[in-house]
Amino acid sequence: MDFVAAAAVVALALLHVYILVLEMFLWTGSRARRAFGTTEEFAASTKSLAANQGLYNGFLAAGLLWGAFASDPVGFQVRVFFVSCVAVAGLYGAATASRKILFVQTVPALVVLALVLLAH
Repeated sequence: MDFVAAAAVVALALLHVYILVLEMFLWTGSRARRAFGTTEEFAASTKSLAANQGLYNGFLAAGLLWGAFASDPVGFQVRVFFVSCVAVAGLYGAATASRKILFVQTVPALVVLALVLLAH
């Protein structure tokens, strides 16, 4: 796999590890509340939901890292699958939660998907 595409997949995985940390461990703190635009009360009442959501972001990160380091043809298939999952999750989040998700999650995923496909 092309180095640029591999680096992009790893970067996308690291973004999802960061989201995992925000949602699972820092949800009620000021950094996460600022990032997600929540109030202290809302964050406190949704802490377990956010932790669950963070776990799913961790699964996305794990799949992206698997794809980044697995040999082809499986690696390519895994990369396409998990990057596509990130893009779809971003579209759903943008439609249902915040348009900001489109630019934080979907656009980067589509750029990474293009790099992965071009490198193949």
